[in-house]
Amino acid sequence: MKLGILTDSTCDLPGHLLAPYDIEVVPAILVIDGQSHLDGSDISREDFYTRLPLMKTAPTTAMPAPGEFSAAMQRLLERGCTQVLALHPAEPLTGTINGSRLAARDFGGRVTVYDSGSLSLGLGFQVLAAAAAAADGAALDEALAAAQGVRSRTTMRAVLDTVEYVRRSGRVPAAVASLGSLLRIKPFIELQEGQVRAIGVVRTTQQATEKVFSGLLSLGKLEQLAILHTNAEPRARGLLDRLMRAGRMSLPREILIVNVTPAIGAHVGPNGLGFAAVT
Repeated sequence: MKLGILTDSTCDLPGHLLAPYDIEVVPAILVIDGQSHLDGSDISREDFYTRLPLMKTAPTTAMPAPGEFSAAMQRLLERGCTQVLALHPAEPLTGTINGSRLAARDFGGRVTVYDSGSLSLGLGFQVLAAAAAAADGAALDEALAAAQGVRSRTTMRAVLDTVEYVRRSGRVPAAVASLGSLLRIKPFIELQEGQVRAIGVVRTTQQATEKVFSGLLSLGKLEQLAILHTNAEPRARGLLDRLMRAGRMSLPREILIVNVTPAIGAHVGPNGLGFAAVT
């Protein structure tokens, strides 16, 4: 029995981590000025975030058509997989998983669709865990257990530069969004089991970076870490340098620095900084 792994581009996994496991990745869809763009091919992340504050119409996102998921599932089966595990971002945050579920109906129980309860590398680290288990010959239930084990140990937090973009998408409590629009605060948020909650506020970029830094230090020994940003790479690299110099926590050998996909960034805005960490 061979298990194939499928996900979508909101997992934010770089190519060098996807390739060894032959993971199928269905691109998310970004809609800018009425034109649909495939995530990762039609517009660079840097260009998107540079243009975002200047866009007269807010960009939106759309889930890939069920046919895109069907094609990816079929490719895995044609490569000799007897079962497919499809891992996707939290349903409360996006309808992507529904397209995958619709596609899975046509494969007679050979495809299992899993809600990660997360997104970006919170999803991506679960994908890698399932893929590594599958590569070692694990059955479906064992690969699911590997993903769920990572899920239970993952913390995702970020400080946004503005509440404007999340206010449009309704991803933070309305009271916090209203306060931010009046006082220009930067919300410190956490994603847990598909729910975004505000866990603090700051007023300056320096305070925002300090929040992320102290949040990481509080976690202790880390198995995996991705520093996430929305076109704020100098801040992300500065944060990593500071963590390395601090020497106060055990860090993984490879630490990812990821400019978050526009499919997520359209809802959170530029100049955000955060992390996905697995203890």
